[in-house]
Amino acid sequence: MNNPYVSGARRLLHHTLRKVFSYFPRPLRFAVYRSFVDCDPKPDKRLVLKIAETKEELEACFRLLHDAYVGSGFMRPDPSGMRVTIYHALPTTTTLCAEFDGEVVGTLSLIRESVFGFPLQSIFDLHAIREEIGQIAEVSALAVHPKFRNTGGMILFPLMKFMYEYCTTFFDTRHLVIAVNPNRIEMYESLLLFERLKENEVENYDFANGAPAVGATIDLHAAPGLFKRVYEKKPRRKNLYVYLMRSRLRNIVMPRRRYFSTNDPVMTPNLLDYFFNQRTRTFENLSEREKGLLHSIYNLPEYKQVLPADLSESNFPSRQRKHQRYSLKCPGIFSVISPEKTDVYALQVVEFSDDGFLANSKVPLPINAWGEARIRLGSEEKSIIRAMAVRGKYNGAHGLYGFRLAEADLPWRKLVGVLKAGAIHEDLDNATRFLPG
Repeated sequence: MNNPYVSGARRLLHHTLRKVFSYFPRPLRFAVYRSFVDCDPKPDKRLVLKIAETKEELEACFRLLHDAYVGSGFMRPDPSGMRVTIYHALPTTTTLCAEFDGEVVGTLSLIRESVFGFPLQSIFDLHAIREEIGQIAEVSALAVHPKFRNTGGMILFPLMKFMYEYCTTFFDTRHLVIAVNPNRIEMYESLLLFERLKENEVENYDFANGAPAVGATIDLHAAPGLFKRVYEKKPRRKNLYVYLMRSRLRNIVMPRRRYFSTNDPVMTPNLLDYFFNQRTRTFENLSEREKGLLHSIYNLPEYKQVLPADLSESNFPSRQRKHQRYSLKCPGIFSVISPEKTDVYALQVVEFSDDGFLANSKVPLPINAWGEARIRLGSEEKSIIRAMAVRGKYNGAHGLYGFRLAEADLPWRKLVGVLKAGAIHEDLDNATRFLPG
């Protein structure tokens, strides 16, 4: 049993040391933080890093997060023993977990922008980041099991590497943003090279029980150069540049993807019902607008019975736009043949429908000109179709164009079918595995 007097003395000592440390020059403080880096290039084989996707894995992550937040004063204890937010219900959120010997000992969530926005956007202005090219994701819900918090980053650094690789390889993310307690911001600045957002500090962050918060961001495209400059002369186990960007951890289990999707939804109707209706009152406490948005995301019959009470026609008209559960990033080329020449344009298709698609282009495309589109839908799937750009806008560096198809081929129809009916990321693989063609 903990002695309250001893615990109080430890907290006082910790607070005093932190205050003294704050008077050190910033470069010295950062050097001290970096001196504690210890990146094991070959972690214990019992450590596994993966997406949390089962009820047991998700519940363990939410319990670990609850205990960490309660212990830090960032939330009041919840009867469920879990910290669950509406963002965890979204297909654009991915929860990463670290398991050691089968037990979840670390977790963090990556929240891609959706119709719900980000938790931190209520207090920090993201306008400057949104003006830059690339998707944004908020890093949230970080927790490490108490028995691994004093192990020199045995769990934290592999989890950070998993986050970096997942964001840059699978999650189609360029900009990461965070909102953290002022006491912890220098860890992110010194070790992970985050830069503070314009609003330096917010006194009351509702998402963390009113605790003060500091916002920060990092551009993952610029990160390799930044990390190389800071860490290239460090010894191997203290070199985060080599660890994050150059090394490979066999402990990381990346998701399998048949198609070039960029998110990994895992919430089945049963999981949504369990976490957001049965164990917590998350759905019950949503605003009418939020309930409507949730219906527009999970617009499948099997979800209706577990979503918040169905809204009336006046509150949620059937014509409201349905939001995609999956985002995609499929490379392709568009060829326009004329008697004089053949023009070939590189595309990146980001949205599919029965009779058309949306695609990004780095150069202007001809409008109302029929051509041949060759689209790589996945590692083993390719579609060759006749198409025409019918609308589009080019801003001098980037263009977004809407295409109409003459006729969809079989690979195209298979993908569109699973995009309409699939609920979780495994559906993209399983639903088309045994179809002909």
